[in-house]
Amino acid sequence: MPTIAIDATQTDGAPATETIQAAIDAASAAGGGTVVVPPGTHRVGSLRLRSHVELHLEMGARLQFVADRDQYPVVDARWEGAPAQIYAPCIYAHGETNVAITGFGVIDGQGRPWWNAFRDDRASLPYPRPTLIGLHECTQVTVRDVTLRDSPSWTVHPLLCEDVTIHNVRIFNPADSPNTDGIDPESCRNVRISDCHIDVGDDCIAIKAGTQATPERVPCENITITNCTMVHGHGGVVIGSEMSGGVRNVVITGCVFQGTDRGIRIKSRRGRGGVVEDVRVSNVVMDGVLCPFVFHQYYFCGPGGKDPIVHDRNPQPVDEGTPLFRRIHLAHITARNVHAAAGYFYGLPEQPLEEITLDDVSISFAKDAVPGMPAMATGVPDMARAGFLIAFASDVELSRVRIVGCEGPGFQVEQSPSLRLRDVRVNGAAKHGPGSDDAAIDHGSTR
Repeated sequence: MPTIAIDATQTDGAPATETIQAAIDAASAAGGGTVVVPPGTHRVGSLRLRSHVELHLEMGARLQFVADRDQYPVVDARWEGAPAQIYAPCIYAHGETNVAITGFGVIDGQGRPWWNAFRDDRASLPYPRPTLIGLHECTQVTVRDVTLRDSPSWTVHPLLCEDVTIHNVRIFNPADSPNTDGIDPESCRNVRISDCHIDVGDDCIAIKAGTQATPERVPCENITITNCTMVHGHGGVVIGSEMSGGVRNVVITGCVFQGTDRGIRIKSRRGRGGVVEDVRVSNVVMDGVLCPFVFHQYYFCGPGGKDPIVHDRNPQPVDEGTPLFRRIHLAHITARNVHAAAGYFYGLPEQPLEEITLDDVSISFAKDAVPGMPAMATGVPDMARAGFLIAFASDVELSRVRIVGCEGPGFQVEQSPSLRLRDVRVNGAAKHGPGSDDAAIDHGSTR
């Protein structure tokens, strides 16, 4: 397999897109190989990876993507779970096999002009902004060791891919940059995310599976997330809200969340359908989060999110648009300096949350807690230092749980008669399950 080194000389300041793309195409035509980007700054537009090609950035190399829309052809893809035409990703592959992006260089999306256009005049953007790395319908995908910065929108977006490895990647997007998720596998199978550091302006990792607008319902399944650190973002690890194809077999372990709005977050709403099931989270430490655990089915963001049916707390008919969360287990978790609430578990009256367990969980609140909404749903007020809010949940058990610094009831419970508490303490006092005389459990409304 050939190794092709890019000529680093650029005397006229013109983008090196054609030079690098020609090297990628030549390596592919030879049956595969490595394209080496040497030290220096290389200004480029959208690049397209080919099968059996590794794009390798040497230490000191920087791919700097220009904010010239003419450099990003329009391609068919998905955007926020629905079929759409989008500006091509900065690094793009479609239908390829055995593609890799490696090395200790930097991939810089130069996102600020895109963010400003999105904030100031969305009508000026006829298509959604590019993702930094968009790999669509590919197999045997590797992203390793690179540093990713200032993505125009989502940073790494594998879509309908199989056998994906993302390892030792560093992602940095400003905390106020819009929709700059870190890693978003969508309708993918066999994904391994490990040893990454993610500091972004939206969800750090979001697992997705399309919406009701997606013709094919393809699940996202067999996902492992290990030994990662997550900073700032709206959520540490998130499932949804695009989950119509279903999400299953997810393992999250050995991670640290620092200053994320939410920790483990699962979100959807009526009309989306799909099942989230068989999720296991263990050995996680959180610090300074708004709410460590948020599972709810009333998410109000995006098209249709303000429809009355989305936030109605009365039972509705169960159909293919009714989402279901079940068999979700969390263990060996510490959350310090929490602000809003210990946890927010809110199912649908017609489709309660099923089989949710927490074991060996320690939560303590910040002394200077800042009020906030634990979940993005209509009717949820700002709160601070609240306990667990649980509604429309079936077969929920909390064992060996400690809550320190809570103000008011440790548990506000509605329509969840099977809730079980075992070895649970709130501010040092032992608590028991519903039906007891325990004053720290409020059986009124959580709304």
